[in-house]
Amino acid sequence: MELTHFFLDASAGSSAANYFPIGIQLIFAAGFVATMIGLSAWVGPKRRTRDKLENFASGIETHGNARQPMAIKYFLVAILFVLFDVEVIFFYPYAVNFRELGWSGFLAVLMFVGFFLVGFTYIIKKGALKWED
Repeated sequence: MELTHFFLDASAGSSAANYFPIGIQLIFAAGFVATMIGLSAWVGPKRRTRDKLENFASGIETHGNARQPMAIKYFLVAILFVLFDVEVIFFYPYAVNFRELGWSGFLAVLMFVGFFLVGFTYIIKKGALKWED
């Protein structure tokens, strides 16, 4: 009886005492990470050769200027992928609760799909996915 009373009291209010174990865990995790990084820097081997101090470039010899212009299409496609990928995530709550949402939820999802398709149509009309330049 005492154990259930303890859990009911702890979950009843939102006080700082409820967050104390989380704070202790965060302090322990940060301390552990700092200790391991410091220990590896202190104990680990230190062989500084010319090859190790050279910038890593995926094994490909570097050439040219890094400041030269680059095609924006790669970044545009990546941003559009992330945008539409995140929009698809919003279908999950509807799929889980579609019975409880009823017709109003269905109409809201249809509206969401409509906005999604309007945005996609705008992207197609603007030529954002055309690679020929």
